[in-house]
Amino acid sequence: MNLNKGEGAKLASEVVNMVNDEISDDVIAIMCPSFIHLATVKSLVPASSNQVFVGAQNCSNKESGAFTGEVSVDMLDSYGIQYVIVGHSERREYFKENNAFLAEKTKRVIQKGLYPIFCCGEVLAEREANQQIEVVKTQLEEGLFHLSEEDFKNVVVAYEPVWAIGTGVTASSTQAQQMHAEIRKMIRDKYGAEIAESTSILYGGSCKPSNAKELFEGQDVDGGLIGGASLNSRDFVEIMKCF
Repeated sequence: MNLNKGEGAKLASEVVNMVNDEISDDVIAIMCPSFIHLATVKSLVPASSNQVFVGAQNCSNKESGAFTGEVSVDMLDSYGIQYVIVGHSERREYFKENNAFLAEKTKRVIQKGLYPIFCCGEVLAEREANQQIEVVKTQLEEGLFHLSEEDFKNVVVAYEPVWAIGTGVTASSTQAQQMHAEIRKMIRDKYGAEIAESTSILYGGSCKPSNAKELFEGQDVDGGLIGGASLNSRDFVEIMKCF
């Protein structure tokens, strides 16, 4: 929940131009602004672009109806939005979104042909109790694993160590790789090796230009879910260069 109309347009425009000029073709950027910015940001991305895409930060679990203040997947689709973040740690914490609720959202996103970016991760107390694998497994089983193999192919998974978001503390590259490897194993156990290897698993947790290269060196770390650093176009693009 950052930036007014002019600031949002400026940031998005800078990112689009920098990606076009500086980033190799095999790396993509997905910009996920607040709902109020979606139309503007979408208009700034060339229709022919195969490197920059637009996503929403959230969606309703309902198809339509008397749910004042909510935004449906159908509404997002009508604007040409292609991705939706589902279950971000802040939505889980502040808005009490549980796994069953997120399963409904994921179903809506998939049914409309959009791509969910499904977030999972443990809080500090769970990490200190060495429960992180169990916690994430439950989040995936209850929030994602109801999907068919065909539907799951459209899912992007984002691992968020909640204790490393906005705290200045970053998971080490070893911790990130270990959890990403565990997540890929969970997917492999459910859907098989082929789907597991083709699923993109992103790391989100105080990722910035100074630590991105080390984090992304992990074999199972396929990208980043970038928070604060994405509010600076140069920092965001420098992170992309670490692939």
